[in-house]
Order: sequence, then C-alpha cells, then structure tokens
Amino acid sequence: MSVVDKTGVKVDKSKSYFPLANLTHDGWSSDTEATATCLCGSVQLKFPTQKPGLVNTFVCNCSDCRKITASMFASNFTIDDKYLTHVRGQENLKTFGQADTIGSGKKMTNYFCNTCGGLMYRKGEAFPGMSILRIGTVDDFHLHETKLRPETEQFIKGRVAWFTGVEGAEKHEGSAYT
Repeated sequence: MSVVDKTGVKVDKSKSYFPLANLTHDGWSSDTEATATCLCGSVQLKFPTQKPGLVNTFVCNCSDCRKITASMFASNFTIDDKYLTHVRGQENLKTFGQADTIGSGKKMTNYFCNTCGGLMYRKGEAFPGMSILRIGTVDDFHLHETKLRPETEQFIKGRVAWFTGVEGAEKHEGSAYT
C-alpha cells in the first residue's frame, strides 16, 4: 500500500515509515523494538514490539479516554515496565492522576511532556507493573498497521455511533482487562 506524504513523495506503507511527525526526526524501529516520541521530541521511549514485553493492543471507548485524548476513543498498547526504557526526557514528564472517572475506580496516572503536552503513557493501580502507551506516539507508522494494530476493543457500549469499531478485534462491553 502506498500513500503520498505532505512533501509529495510516494511512501510504501508496507515497510517502516517515518513521516514528519515530531521535531527531532530520530525515531527508529527494528524487528524487536521501536521508539515513541512526543511532538516536540523532548520525551522518547523505547519499547518491545513483541511478547513478553508487549502485553496487548487495544482501542478504548470509555469516557475517560475520550477526555484525556480529546478524541472519541484511544488506541493503546500495554508494555510490561521491565521492558520500557526512557531514552530521554523522563525528568520532563509531568503527571496528573485521579480515580473518579476510571472504570475500575482505581487511580490512573497520566504522564505528559511538560513542553508540548503530549500524553506519553498512563499507569493504573489496577494494572501494576504496566504502562499504557498511545499508538499515535510510535514513530514508525508501519507498526500502527501491523504489530500494534488493536486486537481488542473495550467499552463498546460507550462507542460513538459513527465509529463501527476495529474490524476483527475482540469486543467487550466494559473493560477487557479488569
């Protein structure tokens, strides 16, 4: 599959594809690892693209994910913290956490880049030792279509009518993981 990027260059999306999507242009991927970077480039993470470090991939339609992403759903993947590396910018992360709007009723803490405001990941008391990253932060866009394609969709009872869901994904009325 090919697309034309904003500079007019035809891009083959069947292999690694790094569009102009952050200000540092230094994201990378290999067969087993990749990077996720905020918009300004101040924060970059390294994560595995396969098990056991890659725990799951999912779309969430809950009201909390709508608000925290300013969108109608969030596309996520979960990484076992033993395999997550802060390449740079850990000191530039700011946090905000609460439990009132979380489906489990347990605290969820959000980690944002202090410079550009990009949400890099979330950590929930209901998911100890795990970090929930956003697929959109991943630098190699090919991974969005392949290894990180959501396998599960949760809180479908709250999904907007104009989104029919992720084709082929396992569906759950509420949380798939608690």
